[in-house]
Amino acid sequence: MRTKAVFFAIGRLMLLQGGVLLVPMGISLWDERTLHAGQPFSQPDTLAFLVAVLLCLAVGTLLQGICRTGRDEQGIREGFAIVTLGWVTLALLGSIPFIAWFLRQSGSSHPMAWLGAFTNAYFEVMSGFTTTGATILPDIEILPRGLLFWRSLTHWLGGMGIITLALAIFPAMGVAGYQMFRGEVPGPSADRLRPRLAETATILWGVYALLSAAETLLLWLGGMNLFDSLCHTFGTMATGGFSTKNASIGAYNSAYIDWVITIFMLLAGINFLIHYRIIFRRDWSAVVTNRELHFYLGTFVAATLFIAVLLYAGGLPEADFSSANFQNEPRTALEQVEHVAAQESKIDSIGGALRYSTFQVAAILTTTGYGTADFDVWPRAIGFLLVVLMFWGGCAGSTGGGMKMIRILVVLKAAWRELKKVVRPHLISPLKIGRRAVPEDKVANILGFFLLFIGLFVVCSLVMTLFVPDMTTAVTSVAATIGNIGPGLSGIGSTQTYAWIPLPGKWVLILCMLLGRLEIFTVLAVLRPSFWKR
Repeated sequence: MRTKAVFFAIGRLMLLQGGVLLVPMGISLWDERTLHAGQPFSQPDTLAFLVAVLLCLAVGTLLQGICRTGRDEQGIREGFAIVTLGWVTLALLGSIPFIAWFLRQSGSSHPMAWLGAFTNAYFEVMSGFTTTGATILPDIEILPRGLLFWRSLTHWLGGMGIITLALAIFPAMGVAGYQMFRGEVPGPSADRLRPRLAETATILWGVYALLSAAETLLLWLGGMNLFDSLCHTFGTMATGGFSTKNASIGAYNSAYIDWVITIFMLLAGINFLIHYRIIFRRDWSAVVTNRELHFYLGTFVAATLFIAVLLYAGGLPEADFSSANFQNEPRTALEQVEHVAAQESKIDSIGGALRYSTFQVAAILTTTGYGTADFDVWPRAIGFLLVVLMFWGGCAGSTGGGMKMIRILVVLKAAWRELKKVVRPHLISPLKIGRRAVPEDKVANILGFFLLFIGLFVVCSLVMTLFVPDMTTAVTSVAATIGNIGPGLSGIGSTQTYAWIPLPGKWVLILCMLLGRLEIFTVLAVLRPSFWKR
């Protein structure tokens, strides 16, 4: 392993993050100017932003200087190391403002307070960068605006990819640029639009920014202020789910806002190369021929109709039924009855059932995780279906998490092919997606990924049962983090947080987030001891 090549690239990533951190620091300074005239950097979070910026710029510059001779020594292994270590490092530096805030909230200087603040801050920022949207904040609305903005901005940066942005800004990232690009872009393959990788990265970020601008404008026109519009756009286009409100999107109680965000969640779950061809080339052929897109939209429509019919025809179970769900801080019997009644009123018409089921299916399928209703009080069949959709995720090349639709499609077709071979052992049948045959080595790669994903899910779920007293909570916490969704069921449902999870459990879930976002092969390859040998 040529470590100079790795640290040179990480230095560039630090410089990039240092520049980005100036934006939330500027918001904090602006608010201080209003609240504390003439006292810049008087608040711990603002001062922490300055520390983070200076560290990123100083260490990044130092690494650039010391490791410059390794700039052109990158290979495949260096590429994957840069992606994994780069994300871990940037999340560490990005957590500094949150560490200061958590310490201030605890009011303690005890070593355990520092450990708790660091764990919570790293959890929150890693959840942001990986677009998971799992939060440990029980009261989001008390956060200063600078921290709120940085929290949402981590989504937007991680959605399209920090490495991809660096490739667009620093074209000469080294000869392992494609390995870095492939390690970060979700899906079984990372296609180029242009021979030069920097041009592809620029195009992808351009489409991403254009769609983000369109959603921000529409939300602003719908009554959100500009700050909230930006933050919720970051969460939508990155399929992340961080909101500026405790009640998430449900706080606005607006059908217009629900439908705008639903549409853009679905768009974010589609391969961005398709968006590019439609917007800039007026090429709609992919809409007709792309089988992954058809499977994605078909799954969305089928799940939405199933849930809408079940909600409208059957209503919600009695409050006693849903009160059996594990909660770290359970509601009183009266509070539970009132809560279920409020949720029931949302689906008492066909339009209401369709509105809330459409939003929630889009939020889970695309792994965004926003909420307008508490699906934890919905019938068990719906909860089970939503957990299944957590594994599926969006399309390859989108910002969605999960295993990706193309992989699920290949696994289903491979299983069907093997079933046919039971009856016809000598059958030779190429696996096709549309009219194109999938190479057998690619099929093997996808099946291997599928087995690793399920295997890691099982192992991590087993580990989480050591720290969480409820099996549903333990299992869905892993599904929600390794799939980069955010909310799960019971103790980490759509109205709950991860704050109460013990510190060891939070670190298990942090690893799950990273595995889910960077694709399992990228992270596991770096964790192998032989990977670091010359």
